[in-house]
Amino acid sequence: MVVAIVLGTLTVGGLNVLVYVAAQRLATSLAATIMSTSAAALLLLSWMMLRQRPTLRAAGGAVLGIVGVIVMLQPGGGDADGWGIAASVVAMLSSSLGFVLTRRWGADVPPLTMTAWQLIAGSLVVMPVAIVVEGAPPALDGPALLGFAYIILVATAGAYAAWFTGLSRLPGAVVGVIGLLNPVTGVLLGVVVAHEPFGPAQIVGLALVVVGVLIGTLAPTAPGPGPAPQPLVRGGRRRRA
Repeated sequence: MVVAIVLGTLTVGGLNVLVYVAAQRLATSLAATIMSTSAAALLLLSWMMLRQRPTLRAAGGAVLGIVGVIVMLQPGGGDADGWGIAASVVAMLSSSLGFVLTRRWGADVPPLTMTAWQLIAGSLVVMPVAIVVEGAPPALDGPALLGFAYIILVATAGAYAAWFTGLSRLPGAVVGVIGLLNPVTGVLLGVVVAHEPFGPAQIVGLALVVVGVLIGTLAPTAPGPGPAPQPLVRGGRRRRA
């Protein structure tokens, strides 16, 4: 249970709170650019904690993808709020560390089980703070209920289940590079749904991200020396060798 609380706080509770703080205090482009550096953080943390040594192509793909996000979103201009930047950086580091620890501690836990426990634990950590700070939730009408249903079932439960499934089957460096497609999806949805402009910078940036993802995902991660991930058993205790 302690492990679930730690992981749920890192990947669900703390992450989502900090992301919303960053969204309120930073331009979306700057917040998304900072979060895109999780590709590099996952690569380094997987190397240090899981002994998954990345190849030069994997590192190059991550760097190229991050550059593509910067070109595509153009985060410069305007005043940058210090607290917003801090929230975004901590959110990126929190989620990256949590995902690597999930791979290390939950090697034999099914992805759906891991998703359920982390969502429950993360929610229990945030709930008391939300009640004290925000008070009771407002009355919701039909459209609001549909919106919450989509966020809970698709954008949260389904997304986390898919992410943890990929994390259980792929090296952390590869998963981090694939995550660079998140801002690409946001830009494309903005063009289609909100009719936002899509100029040469977005085209070049998108192309760089896609090429970086292809390079990073096609490059195998060389297995390095070191202990194998330590699986969990019921009660959060590790099996003895």
